[in-house]
Amino acid sequence: MDGGVYPPGWLPKDEYDFIFSRVPRLCVEVVIADPERGVLLSLRDIPPYVGAWHLPGGTVLFGETLVDAVARVATRELGIEVAAGEMLGYIEYPSHYENGLDSPVGIAFRSAPGGEAWDVDAPPAGCAWFDRLPPGVYVEQRDFLVARLGFTAAPH
Repeated sequence: MDGGVYPPGWLPKDEYDFIFSRVPRLCVEVVIADPERGVLLSLRDIPPYVGAWHLPGGTVLFGETLVDAVARVATRELGIEVAAGEMLGYIEYPSHYENGLDSPVGIAFRSAPGGEAWDVDAPPAGCAWFDRLPPGVYVEQRDFLVARLGFTAAPH
Protein backbone atom coordinates (compact mmCIF):
# COMPACT_ATOMS: atom_id res chain seq x y z
CA MET A 1 0.00 0.00 0.00
CA ASP A 2 1.14 3.54 -0.59
CA GLY A 3 0.89 4.80 3.00
CA GLY A 4 -2.35 6.71 2.40
CA VAL A 5 -5.16 6.92 4.93
CA TYR A 6 -7.51 3.96 4.60
CA PRO A 7 -10.81 3.31 6.35
CA PRO A 8 -11.15 0.58 8.98
CA GLY A 9 -11.31 -2.88 7.45
CA TRP A 10 -9.13 -2.06 4.44
CA LEU A 11 -8.35 -5.25 2.53
CA PRO A 12 -4.83 -6.56 1.92
CA LYS A 13 -3.83 -6.20 -1.77
CA ASP A 14 -4.12 -9.91 -2.62
CA GLU A 15 -7.63 -10.09 -1.14
CA TYR A 16 -8.63 -6.86 -2.92
CA ASP A 17 -7.36 -8.18 -6.26
CA PHE A 18 -9.20 -11.50 -5.78
CA ILE A 19 -12.54 -9.88 -4.95
CA PHE A 20 -12.38 -7.20 -7.63
CA SER A 21 -11.47 -9.70 -10.31
CA ARG A 22 -14.97 -11.14 -9.80
CA VAL A 23 -17.33 -8.22 -9.12
CA PRO A 24 -17.92 -4.76 -10.60
CA ARG A 25 -15.81 -2.05 -8.99
CA LEU A 26 -17.32 1.40 -8.39
CA CYS A 27 -15.05 4.24 -9.47
CA VAL A 28 -15.24 8.00 -9.96
CA GLU A 29 -13.90 9.94 -12.95
CA VAL A 30 -12.70 13.53 -12.55
CA VAL A 31 -13.72 15.57 -15.61
CA ILE A 32 -12.10 19.01 -15.73
CA ALA A 33 -13.14 20.72 -18.94
CA ASP A 34 -12.44 24.30 -19.98
CA PRO A 35 -14.09 25.92 -23.02
CA GLU A 36 -10.78 27.42 -24.18
CA ARG A 37 -8.41 24.55 -23.37
CA GLY A 38 -10.46 21.38 -23.68
CA VAL A 39 -10.39 18.50 -21.23
CA LEU A 40 -7.59 17.71 -18.80
CA LEU A 41 -6.22 14.19 -19.29
CA SER A 42 -3.52 12.36 -17.39
CA LEU A 43 -0.88 10.06 -18.86
CA ARG A 44 -1.23 6.69 -17.14
CA ASP A 45 1.98 5.50 -15.48
CA ILE A 46 0.73 2.31 -13.83
CA PRO A 47 -0.70 -0.92 -15.28
CA PRO A 48 -2.93 -1.60 -17.01
CA TYR A 49 -2.57 0.56 -20.10
CA VAL A 50 0.66 2.36 -19.17
CA GLY A 51 1.10 5.32 -21.53
CA ALA A 52 -2.61 5.82 -22.26
CA TRP A 53 -4.24 9.21 -21.84
CA HIS A 54 -7.22 9.00 -19.48
CA LEU A 55 -9.54 10.86 -17.19
CA PRO A 56 -8.14 10.84 -13.67
CA GLY A 57 -10.17 8.35 -11.69
CA GLY A 58 -10.13 5.75 -8.99
CA THR A 59 -12.01 3.33 -6.81
CA VAL A 60 -14.56 4.56 -4.30
CA LEU A 61 -13.45 3.37 -0.87
CA PHE A 62 -15.70 1.62 1.62
CA GLY A 63 -17.80 4.20 3.48
CA GLU A 64 -16.70 7.05 1.19
CA THR A 65 -19.19 9.33 -0.54
CA LEU A 66 -18.84 9.83 -4.30
CA VAL A 67 -18.09 13.53 -3.81
CA ASP A 68 -15.37 12.74 -1.26
CA ALA A 69 -13.93 10.15 -3.64
CA VAL A 70 -13.70 12.76 -6.42
CA ALA A 71 -11.82 15.11 -4.10
CA ARG A 72 -9.46 12.36 -2.90
CA VAL A 73 -8.74 11.06 -6.40
CA ALA A 74 -8.04 14.57 -7.74
CA THR A 75 -5.65 15.29 -4.87
CA ARG A 76 -3.90 11.96 -5.30
CA GLU A 77 -3.69 11.89 -9.10
CA LEU A 78 -3.46 15.60 -9.94
CA GLY A 79 -2.13 17.18 -6.77
CA ILE A 80 -4.95 19.73 -6.76
CA GLU A 81 -8.15 20.25 -4.85
CA VAL A 82 -11.39 20.07 -6.80
CA ALA A 83 -15.05 20.50 -6.10
CA ALA A 84 -17.26 17.84 -7.64
CA GLY A 85 -20.06 19.36 -9.67
CA GLU A 86 -22.62 17.91 -12.02
CA MET A 87 -22.73 14.14 -12.43
CA LEU A 88 -22.24 13.62 -16.18
CA GLY A 89 -23.08 9.93 -16.34
CA TYR A 90 -21.37 6.58 -16.07
CA ILE A 91 -18.65 4.79 -18.00
CA GLU A 92 -18.51 1.01 -18.22
CA TYR A 93 -15.18 -0.59 -19.20
CA PRO A 94 -15.75 -3.78 -21.17
CA SER A 95 -12.15 -3.56 -22.41
CA HIS A 96 -11.04 -4.40 -18.88
CA TYR A 97 -13.00 -7.60 -18.39
CA GLU A 98 -12.59 -8.65 -22.04
CA ASN A 99 -8.83 -8.53 -21.42
CA GLY A 100 -8.99 -10.54 -18.18
CA LEU A 101 -8.68 -7.57 -15.85
CA ASP A 102 -11.41 -6.30 -13.55
CA SER A 103 -14.84 -4.80 -14.16
CA PRO A 104 -14.88 -1.09 -13.24
CA VAL A 105 -17.83 1.24 -13.63
CA GLY A 106 -16.96 4.94 -13.35
CA ILE A 107 -19.33 7.71 -12.33
CA ALA A 108 -18.08 10.85 -14.10
CA PHE A 109 -18.31 14.22 -12.38
CA ARG A 110 -17.65 17.61 -13.92
CA SER A 111 -15.13 19.06 -11.50
CA ALA A 112 -13.70 22.50 -10.92
CA PRO A 113 -10.45 23.43 -9.20
CA GLY A 114 -11.08 24.59 -5.65
CA GLY A 115 -8.91 25.57 -2.71
CA GLU A 116 -5.69 27.22 -3.77
CA ALA A 117 -5.83 28.45 -7.35
CA TRP A 118 -3.69 26.60 -9.86
CA ASP A 119 -2.33 27.92 -13.10
CA VAL A 120 -4.53 26.39 -15.81
CA ASP A 121 -1.82 27.18 -18.35
CA ALA A 122 0.55 24.88 -16.45
CA PRO A 123 -1.34 21.60 -15.95
CA PRO A 124 -0.23 19.21 -13.20
CA ALA A 125 2.76 16.97 -13.98
CA GLY A 126 1.83 14.15 -16.35
CA CYS A 127 -1.29 15.97 -17.55
CA ALA A 128 -2.23 17.99 -20.62
CA TRP A 129 -5.19 19.84 -22.05
CA PHE A 130 -6.80 18.44 -25.18
CA ASP A 131 -9.35 20.22 -27.33
CA ARG A 132 -9.33 17.13 -29.57
CA LEU A 133 -8.95 13.75 -27.91
CA PRO A 134 -5.59 12.15 -28.68
CA PRO A 135 -4.92 8.67 -30.05
CA GLY A 136 -4.46 6.21 -27.23
CA VAL A 137 -7.11 7.62 -24.91
CA TYR A 138 -9.18 4.88 -23.25
CA VAL A 139 -11.79 3.92 -25.85
CA GLU A 140 -14.65 3.99 -23.33
CA GLN A 141 -13.63 7.44 -22.07
CA ARG A 142 -13.17 8.70 -25.62
CA ASP A 143 -16.68 7.56 -26.56
CA PHE A 144 -18.10 9.12 -23.38
CA LEU A 145 -16.39 12.49 -23.91
CA VAL A 146 -17.51 12.60 -27.54
CA ALA A 147 -21.12 11.70 -26.70
CA ARG A 148 -21.53 13.71 -23.49
CA LEU A 149 -19.32 16.77 -23.99
CA GLY A 150 -19.06 17.00 -27.77
CA PHE A 151 -15.31 16.46 -28.09
CA THR A 152 -13.84 15.18 -31.32
CA ALA A 153 -11.28 12.41 -31.38
CA ALA A 154 -8.19 11.90 -33.45
CA PRO A 155 -8.23 8.72 -35.54
CA HIS A 156 -7.02 5.73 -33.53
